[in-house]
Amino acid sequence: MARVLTVGGVFFKSEDPKTLGEWYQEWLGMPVEHPYGASLPPENLPAGTLAVWSPFAADTEYFHPSSQSFMINLVVDDLEGALAQVQQGGAKQVGKIEDYEYGRFAWFLDPEGNKVELWQPKDPR
Repeated sequence: MARVLTVGGVFFKSEDPKTLGEWYQEWLGMPVEHPYGASLPPENLPAGTLAVWSPFAADTEYFHPSSQSFMINLVVDDLEGALAQVQQGGAKQVGKIEDYEYGRFAWFLDPEGNKVELWQPKDPR
């Protein structure tokens, strides 16, 4: 049987893809190239990082306060630094930083109201 290997991309609609891509490039260093977005090679990921595919119940509050039916998770190397950068760029932090055995998380709303989860994985050493 054929099987899924990993998530191959995240695709979503934007009111202004060029401007939103430029915002992510400026405030998170995402290597955006228009019109195709950003390629994020797996060799750039910290050890122990993985891609997650997870449907949520239609009535979940986890994506709140965004009205979108999705949330994007981005792996970062410095959670506090990334959060400060996006806030400087006008993003609104949602909730507080949370720590788990597999890493630290923070959330923000981007300029178009998409909820984004930042994940700094624990160092596996």
